[in-house]
Amino acid sequence: MVQTLAYGSWPSPIDATLAAAHDGHPDSVGFVGDESWWTEPRPTEGGRRTLVRRKADGTEESVLPAPWNVRSRVIEYGGQAWAGEMRPEGPLVVFVDFADQRLYLYEAGREPRPLTPISLVGGGLRRVDPQLRVERGEVWCVLEEFTGDGPTDVRRVLAAVPLDGSAAQDRDAVRELTDARHRFVTGPRLSTDGRRAAWLAWDHPRMPWDGTELLVAEVAGDGSLLEARTVAGGPDESIAQVEWGHDGSLLYAGDRTGWWNLYRDGVPVCPREEEFGGPLWKIGQRWFAPLEDGLIAVVHGRGATALGILDPETGEVVDAAGPWTEFAPTLATHGSRVLGIGASPRSAYEVVELDARTGRARITGAAHDDPVDPSYYPEPQIRTFTGPAGREIHAHIYPPHHPGHMAPDDELPPYVVRAHGGPTSRAPLVLDLEIAYFTSRGIGVAEVNYGGSTGHGREYRNRLREQWGVVDVEDCAAVALALADEGTADRRRLAIRGGSAGGWTTAASLTSTDVYACGTILYPILDLAAWASGETHDFESRYLETLIGPLAEVPARYAQRSPTLHSDRIGAPFLLLQGLDDVICPPAQCERFLAGLEAEGRRVPHAYIAFEGEGHGFRRAETTVRVLEAELSLYAQVFGLNPPGVPTLELAK
Repeated sequence: MVQTLAYGSWPSPIDATLAAAHDGHPDSVGFVGDESWWTEPRPTEGGRRTLVRRKADGTEESVLPAPWNVRSRVIEYGGQAWAGEMRPEGPLVVFVDFADQRLYLYEAGREPRPLTPISLVGGGLRRVDPQLRVERGEVWCVLEEFTGDGPTDVRRVLAAVPLDGSAAQDRDAVRELTDARHRFVTGPRLSTDGRRAAWLAWDHPRMPWDGTELLVAEVAGDGSLLEARTVAGGPDESIAQVEWGHDGSLLYAGDRTGWWNLYRDGVPVCPREEEFGGPLWKIGQRWFAPLEDGLIAVVHGRGATALGILDPETGEVVDAAGPWTEFAPTLATHGSRVLGIGASPRSAYEVVELDARTGRARITGAAHDDPVDPSYYPEPQIRTFTGPAGREIHAHIYPPHHPGHMAPDDELPPYVVRAHGGPTSRAPLVLDLEIAYFTSRGIGVAEVNYGGSTGHGREYRNRLREQWGVVDVEDCAAVALALADEGTADRRRLAIRGGSAGGWTTAASLTSTDVYACGTILYPILDLAAWASGETHDFESRYLETLIGPLAEVPARYAQRSPTLHSDRIGAPFLLLQGLDDVICPPAQCERFLAGLEAEGRRVPHAYIAFEGEGHGFRRAETTVRVLEAELSLYAQVFGLNPPGVPTLELAK
């Protein structure tokens, strides 16, 4: 029998511990011989990532025990952190360990041994996107080397590391393949005959989704790269990925038409107003992978992504059948087999294998297993709202949902607007138990892919150029108010939350609008001028020149939009959450914001929780539990809710 209880007081089996245990998802798929391998998070093991192997008999095993953590810190967001191949005696795998950022060699039955040295200068020596070249006794990768103590005292080159361990204590034994003329590079891709290498490069102040260059070089007999030349891309064209076809053709995803489409030797093979690429936040992300027969596996779509097989001769794409409505930007191929990672609103990300000959797709690893009755999962809606000047705003709406409870007819539900990070990114429509944690208790969630988000072409993502803190704030507010106006949400019980760039949007919304009754701010950017003047890492150190404008030219704009300088405007209760090891959005940003609030004498109910051992984006299960319970308690106190079994968050006044 369905019982009537007020929104926010429904009992739910999805508690914070359950949601935390399922945080994160598999990534970085690859084949080692005939075997499927990938990385997986371990939230209950300090948030580390392990390497998982699926053997021929179908069993899965974690290759590396704790504390091994397969994760790179190059450009801080990392990327592809392992590569491997099968030998008669077993797998040979190289990987980056997070603790020291050294490259290690793993062989079955042996303890991993280091291949690269440690540097004590600044952020040290780091590697990402390894490519095995066993025939030369090397692994090629991106090398990031800090030359001083500052976050921008850094150089990046392509490098070759000996597999015999001779460079483990000797920096000079690492062979540099390129000079450091470009600030950022991706790992090299070798043609099938081994005679040419291709990679991407870009420089400040561009981000990779603004403009990149595709470089090609001849590979000499001694393994050096000769006469590197730019063959595609430029300041206003983003090349997201490059690969070689098995026939020697050069394949890349570029957005010269306003959409990331696939090109073969400079000719479009499937011109469509949809994306066959995405924002390169991590080095080595893959939206396409060539097959031996000339077909190409692709992750593509508009506002969502599917896994398909593209025939470059006809431009036809045949998508894999199955329940998955979203695929991550990681692909691998072997023969006719395609490995990817898919999810849906009813299932979390899992490893999917597609047979390109038969079109049959199946779950091959990290299979989703419902931890609770799926009737407690939310039932999301894909919607488009109208914002200022009539612009479209894309969003996912998750109404409160519970199989055994409903609210009184005369009550409207509270809603939390979620602003994603990036900001050049998007919120995918997939099962997220952190969202279900709220919806199953009677609190609605609205994920807003505000102007500037990806998945809808370059024009849509360029809406945020010099308008960060304006368009994102307006779009989130437009969705929240539209939900209230149509009678979906309670106008008096609207909240906003977000992390990183979403934390910025949350704080900017609380200091510039009166739409929200409260907000949850996670590891945010709060002080624009400081962030643009050396208080963040190198990768995003010039990002604000696009999002806000050059600091020297528009300093007033930086001051006008920074929440830190306008703490006197905040009147809504808020929760501030920060990792103390965060070098992207450091704790100093939060500390200055709170100091400004205190200096203004503002008596706004709030709480600040800082987490030791956490960086940018929380990974430990115990942290996620604390965050979810604190967030729910904030909403309970502000909205007058009564969620059972949730510790009370103490709010300072």
